[in-house]
Amino acid sequence: MKIKSLIILIIIIIIVAYTGIYVVDETEQVVITQFGKAVGQPKENPGLYFKIPFIQRANYFPKNLLEWDGDPGQIPTLDKTFIWVDTFARWKIVDPLRFFQTVNNMTAALGRLDDILDSAVRNFVTSYPLIETVRMTNRKLNTFEAGVEEVKEKSPLGQVTMGRGLITKGILEQAQPKLDRFGIRLVDVKIKRVNYVEEVRRSVYGRMIAERKQIAEKFRSEGEGEARKIEGDMEKDLKQITSEAYRRAQEIKGKADAQATQIYAEAYSKDPEFYSFLQTLDVYKKTMNKDSSLILSTDSDFLRFFKRYKVEQ
Repeated sequence: MKIKSLIILIIIIIIVAYTGIYVVDETEQVVITQFGKAVGQPKENPGLYFKIPFIQRANYFPKNLLEWDGDPGQIPTLDKTFIWVDTFARWKIVDPLRFFQTVNNMTAALGRLDDILDSAVRNFVTSYPLIETVRMTNRKLNTFEAGVEEVKEKSPLGQVTMGRGLITKGILEQAQPKLDRFGIRLVDVKIKRVNYVEEVRRSVYGRMIAERKQIAEKFRSEGEGEARKIEGDMEKDLKQITSEAYRRAQEIKGKADAQATQIYAEAYSKDPEFYSFLQTLDVYKKTMNKDSSLILSTDSDFLRFFKRYKVEQ
């Protein structure tokens, strides 16, 4: 009987110890509640702690950075351009007791963050032109696309006076005072993505296509003009080369004829009678054949060499 009572006592002690001891690690903080109300100070340091079994309860809350990811929303900018804005933030619980007394749990806390941050994002995006939300500074864009400079001159986006960095900083500064009463500290807010709404996106894409077609047509016309210029230069060079070659050929031919004439003259000047005889025979060859008929006087000089010809008997 005593052994049975001892075993029951040991079991009771173990149950009491199990329900009365709790551990807090480095990433946690604990608020002790009794009958639903917080008692004592929150336990923020890691270690082993004790509470009244069955009466007190340990409520754990994370101590590290937590994530908030907002739903993308359609927001108009100051210049009446509708865009989709997707934001995210990092936050932490810095006062677990106040956090427990106000929002009580993580789901409710995220709901509060949705309301406060979405409102702050909308207020700032609608207060500035599109360029402020898109860009950080007026740094020159490092674009190497040919022809884009002409497009920029025709459709300037304007100058950045505030920029995305200051806008997100303003969102944080506007939202933080509203989160202090929940024991929440907002660490950072960033814009994850900015995009046009579908209707504006189609219009922008159409304008971009038209601009690219305009640039392509400009390049095409410039290329055709350059091609005509090259063809004209080629035709001009070809005619110049042909005329120069013809001139040089005529010069060479003229010099050759002159040299031949000089050689003939020098050769025939040694015996003019023989030269006259050869030239007359050449004329005979070219003008007379078996079908030729000539009527000449007997004193014609054309047949003077025939007159001297004597047939040997």
